[in-house]
Amino acid sequence: MMKPKQCRLIGVPVQDGAGRRGCEMGPSAFRTADIASAIAGLGHGVTDLGNVAPVALRPPAHGNATLKFLPEVAGWTAALAAAAYEASAGPDALPVFMGGDHSLAAGTLTGLARRAEESGRELFVLWLDAHPDFHTLDSSESGNLHGVPMAYATGRGGFDGYFPPAAGRIKPENVCMMGIRSVDPAERLALESSGIAIHDMRTIDEYGIAPLLRGFLRKVQDAQGLLHVSLDVDFLDPGIAPGVGTTVPGGATFREAHLVMEMLHDTGLVSSVDLVELNPFLDERGRTAILMVDLLASLLGRRVLDYPTRSF
Repeated sequence: MMKPKQCRLIGVPVQDGAGRRGCEMGPSAFRTADIASAIAGLGHGVTDLGNVAPVALRPPAHGNATLKFLPEVAGWTAALAAAAYEASAGPDALPVFMGGDHSLAAGTLTGLARRAEESGRELFVLWLDAHPDFHTLDSSESGNLHGVPMAYATGRGGFDGYFPPAAGRIKPENVCMMGIRSVDPAERLALESSGIAIHDMRTIDEYGIAPLLRGFLRKVQDAQGLLHVSLDVDFLDPGIAPGVGTTVPGGATFREAHLVMEMLHDTGLVSSVDLVELNPFLDERGRTAILMVDLLASLLGRRVLDYPTRSF
């Protein structure tokens, strides 16, 4: 069971990594959905640290001409690695990064990995996403850099000189991806030998989400590790979470998503969270923002039996 935490909210208004505009409004939407009150109402401390701003970097031009906003994303990565490291200080700290597109994870993962290394503990990552985001700068065909953070954080090649030196690294065998259902050929080939555990939606349909998650959580517990949860809106089925620019049919249901969060709460292992890819411009009367806040509340101790009735 999770003990009371000191939750630190960090807004990340980045949209440079996504294929369409709107994610920069994500932090404001989470605040409008009353994320701070939801956390405080569960007995946790909460501090809103405001929004992170990118640092100015000027990497050289890259040979892959499709890459978009490389200097900007590199600047966000540097700023977020520092912010994640600072916000994760203290035994009860639980930083919550409110995105913003998933390129932000290049910074959060590496900054948190630095903190874990200095504390002598392993950092594990539960990646809840329709996409593995395992492209390198060379392999990306879309040029959208929200598709590279996991590759960068696990030490795949080709980032030197373009992204800042990684503050810390994630061991691929410490990563579990769930909900995957959209993988490019280059990513598929790289993932086969990566050591990352991948549970796509077919696997979840066959075995159920609880047994698959339970095995990973046991591994984290046995290692006395820290656990970072990176929750992308497109992990969820677009029927319940329309406010995202990369809709992929067949995502997690309302019940599956809340079960994951309640299981995470029961372990008490979670030490940090990303909430990413919320695009309020595409949402319907805030329903996706509210659902994401409710999922965070389940992770922090609200039971699905206490889920509020709402009319939209």
